[in-house]
Amino acid sequence: MREVDRITRKVAATNASVLILGETGTGKELIASAIHQLSHRSGGPFVKVNCGALSESLLESELFGHVRGAFTGAIANRAGRFEAANGGSIFLDEINSTTMTLQVKLLRVLQEKEFERVGDTATNRTDARVIAASNRDLMRQVHSDRFREDLYWRLNVVPIEIPALRHRRDDIPALVSFFLEYYNEVNDRYVTHIDPEVMLALQDYHWPGNVRELQNYVERAVVMSDTDELTIDLLPECVLTGDSYADTYSGSFDEHSPAGGGLPMHDSGPSEGNGNVPPSRMPGQSSQGANPAAYVDRMDAKTLTRYVVLRGLDESDPDENVHAAVVDQVEKELIAQVLAQCGGVQTKAASRLGMNRNTLYKKIKQYGLG
Repeated sequence: MREVDRITRKVAATNASVLILGETGTGKELIASAIHQLSHRSGGPFVKVNCGALSESLLESELFGHVRGAFTGAIANRAGRFEAANGGSIFLDEINSTTMTLQVKLLRVLQEKEFERVGDTATNRTDARVIAASNRDLMRQVHSDRFREDLYWRLNVVPIEIPALRHRRDDIPALVSFFLEYYNEVNDRYVTHIDPEVMLALQDYHWPGNVRELQNYVERAVVMSDTDELTIDLLPECVLTGDSYADTYSGSFDEHSPAGGGLPMHDSGPSEGNGNVPPSRMPGQSSQGANPAAYVDRMDAKTLTRYVVLRGLDESDPDENVHAAVVDQVEKELIAQVLAQCGGVQTKAASRLGMNRNTLYKKIKQYGLG
């Protein structure tokens, strides 16, 4: 995070567009706010827009404004967010959610600093600094024709990539202390001590929801504590077992769960396989729950590996060679992907895989990849 802080302070003194990248919950809005507050525009407005929360037509009106009669329900002229941000900064969160049509208009604002309200022909100008954020790889979106390349390069003047919380575990104690102090103040509580076991558990967990998830758990602990100490029993089950959000979320609440609240409960009773749940399904997934594969983008490699192994064990027969059912399949896919990345050059692929070329050649033949 020191590098993030360095770039944030350096870019704040300029008018350059900034693109903030990071998983959901890493604190992209906080970085955007810091850039504004540290800039010479700090006396101006800081306008926030969640591009993923509105449809294309509504977002266009929200950003650029509209005139009376522009569409059904437009009973008066209305200024948009770019006008409101004049002299300050505008933060476009989830910029990856915008349509290609709207991206053309955003590109014009970035390049020419001008736009028209919806339904109007008069051109307006704005002096708003654009700070955008995305929880997706925008270059990959460009390659798949879901994001304009010219807009990408206009936004990506200075990129700031915020690492996931699982990649900066040393920050967890400081974050816990900050949230503890904040929620003590907000809730008039006095939870001032932290059980050492709690900190160990928090640092061992891999935080698929990042800082926002940590914030949620600390607030919950402060509210539910009966003493002045944050103890291990105040943490949710997923932190104690090491399961991720994808492991525990079933997509629905059963009759034993609080209506609309809390985390889904794990099955009770005898267990096998991984020591917590039967290997026939992902941990915490009911037979009618949502497929955890829907959350693949939020899983880290460790969780994905566990899922693949459990699925392989589930699909294999009792007398089947599980090594072939699981490990061989993973190795085959790994070799295929690395070969593709290396343009089919076996010497380069062998080096990347950490094996000699003859071994790679045999495996290519074995798996029918040649």
